[in-house]
Amino acid sequence: MRAIVVSQWGGPEVLTETELDRPEPGMGEILVRVHAAGVNPVDWKTRASGAFIPWGPVPQVGWDVSGTVEAVGPGVTLFQPGDEVFGMPRFPYQAGAYAEYVAAPARHFARKPAGVDHVAAAALPLAALTAWQALVDTAGLRAGQRVLVHAAAGGVGHLAVQIAKALGAYVIGTASAAKHGLLRELGADEVIDYRSTAFEEAVSDVDVVIDAIGGEYGERSLKVLKPGGHLVTLPGPDGVPADAPGVHTGWTVVEPDYRGLLEIAALVEAGALRPVIDTVLPLSDAAKAHELGERGRTTGKIVLTVG
Repeated sequence: MRAIVVSQWGGPEVLTETELDRPEPGMGEILVRVHAAGVNPVDWKTRASGAFIPWGPVPQVGWDVSGTVEAVGPGVTLFQPGDEVFGMPRFPYQAGAYAEYVAAPARHFARKPAGVDHVAAAALPLAALTAWQALVDTAGLRAGQRVLVHAAAGGVGHLAVQIAKALGAYVIGTASAAKHGLLRELGADEVIDYRSTAFEEAVSDVDVVIDAIGGEYGERSLKVLKPGGHLVTLPGPDGVPADAPGVHTGWTVVEPDYRGLLEIAALVEAGALRPVIDTVLPLSDAAKAHELGERGRTTGKIVLTVG
């Protein structure tokens, strides 16, 4: 099969297309013929340094997958060959989504949402599961609460806005002014231009903050939280305030989640959640996709088409 591998740690140019043996599904696994693979910041961060994940013998990047089940391993009853699925297999272990085939545990996938193509489905798993797990599993979001989403037009942020809105929250987002119209279309009740306004001076009484930026944003976000509120930091522990009495703080790492994928698919099928696609490129242009992503100007998601 064709696959993108990392020849050495470094810039986008180290991504190389090569031929690898097609994987075989083991017990409890399925083999998926990949139609599209989503691109996420963790992809280029791991490519740059090899950090964050345990690598296989041939380093391959990527986790977001949408495709068709090609074969099922022993004991699998959830899917059959021909089923269309999407998922985020094995994270944070190597999955190798930038390839023509991926073999992984069956319950790291769910049926692709009806009515959307593979490009849209591939844009969802990692970012939408991150938003879902942060909002629902970590913060316990309830209808009527106030949510502040930083980097609200980014890959995770624009999905967090929609998920929070679908769950009945009042949603506030920070983004550059050029992206305010899109965020209002996606359901944001209030949008703040971080370039001209200090959000902590414009917002108060927030129940949940989703911080996709980190750094100083954690400390600043404490000023807007209600007592008992939740600050969920996504980039890593460095952005979590050391001392935050009266509120809940911490960071979360996304996990493969069959039930979460079902919830996400249901929101998509109900018209309450849609990924914004910034750029679609062929698999052979994986390096270009990373170059675009690392500029930090993407609205929504970048997706690679395979096959």
